[in-house]
Amino acid sequence: MKRYCPLGSGSKGNSTFIETEGAKLLIDAGLSAKALGERLGEIGVGLHEIDAILITHEHIDHIRGVGPLASKLQIPVFANAETAKAIFASLGICPSFTIFATGEAFTYADLTIHPFTIPHDAIDPVGFTLTSNGWKLGVCTDLGYATTLVRHELRGCTHLILEANHHPPMVHASSRPQSLKQRILGKSGHLSNEASGLLLKEIYHPGLREVHLAHLSQECNTPETALTIVRAQIPEYCDALSLSVAPQHIRAEVVHISSPCPALA
Repeated sequence: MKRYCPLGSGSKGNSTFIETEGAKLLIDAGLSAKALGERLGEIGVGLHEIDAILITHEHIDHIRGVGPLASKLQIPVFANAETAKAIFASLGICPSFTIFATGEAFTYADLTIHPFTIPHDAIDPVGFTLTSNGWKLGVCTDLGYATTLVRHELRGCTHLILEANHHPPMVHASSRPQSLKQRILGKSGHLSNEASGLLLKEIYHPGLREVHLAHLSQECNTPETALTIVRAQIPEYCDALSLSVAPQHIRAEVVHISSPCPALA
């Protein structure tokens, strides 16, 4: 693995760029094709260089750019069968799908990719871990709570993109409809700051280098609130861990990964 970059994270669009020696991938394409092209261009990558798109679930903030990328640029789309059906129903297009089975790891170029089930109000939502040369990147957003399976799959990550969506008092105080508040706070909704910190505390190990807090609510959270609450759950690890927020309207800083993993050298 060479580098990765959250290109945008939040309810207006989600996508993460990952580059290894053998491939350039996107996890989700929830930004417009124009925005994806602009943000990739800032790090020296063209849309035409993307080899594949991995999809976590069918909500529009994760698939908005799939149509033009798949139809105009012929970029293959990796999804499980139910998500692929939902993408077709939502976008009215049938990309060149490669279907994976949730829970079964597969290889792509020099990566081992493991899609695992997460609790969210989508048809068959997944998180991913991507492993190469001893490095393990976890991407886990849009989940109502951390199941035993989620905790198991994220153990051993060296890099992690983890949801910290909201601060419950801010949800309750917001002007949102009660039904939406219940959805966000429910077991098929989104992970709170505190829950994110508690999960991070449970899976932390000395090899965990970098964590991006992701999918922050613009109305019911702030970067400062998320960082403060998560850090309060892991005070003993803060000095050893790079913790930052994946923003919505701009890309995050690129994370460069040396290869192979020093732990294996």
